[in-house]
Amino acid sequence: MHTFDAIEQRRSVKQFDPSHRLSEAEESRLLSAALLSPTAFNIQNWRLVAVRDPALRQQIRAHAWDQAQVTDASLLLVLCADLKSWEKEPSRYWRNASDGVRDFMVPAIDAYYRDHAQVQRDEAMRSCGILAQTLMLGAKSLGYDSCPMDGFDFEAVGKLIHLPDDHVIALMLAVGKATAPAWPRGGQLSLDQVLLENTFA
Repeated sequence: MHTFDAIEQRRSVKQFDPSHRLSEAEESRLLSAALLSPTAFNIQNWRLVAVRDPALRQQIRAHAWDQAQVTDASLLLVLCADLKSWEKEPSRYWRNASDGVRDFMVPAIDAYYRDHAQVQRDEAMRSCGILAQTLMLGAKSLGYDSCPMDGFDFEAVGKLIHLPDDHVIALMLAVGKATAPAWPRGGQLSLDQVLLENTFA
């Protein structure tokens, strides 16, 4: 599927076939492609929790407004980020670079993130957003549908997945075989309503 076709056809689907599962090859291809998503300084701060346990999914669903896609989708991912990934062996993010690039980038990572908690959190959300879009377009290209989710109790889900203290949840993503089409598009703003030239005023 062409990229623009995937973008135009991607919709947030709510109803999935609960008996369907992605093949091992499909899941591997999707998740491997997701790892190519960009992150600032290449810190790869996203962490994906694939929730496979049906009982755990039921518990999460209870904290997600009883949304059926939590239990019915083939794949349920909780997209998290390690807020401290920048200080955990940062040289590994540039191990394949030349000495000059590595010697520049590793100290720059420290200077950018250290003592900047808001920057760490902002970067986590940006990274997970980009990752989510990669996953959704990848799923569409494989013939599957998806639903990004923030309609859940983040704290409760964090406890259920044993989220470490230095991690945050950005969103959940359900992926699978749709059993009903998405609702009609609610209404897209026109380009002239969202695109500004140079400044706001």
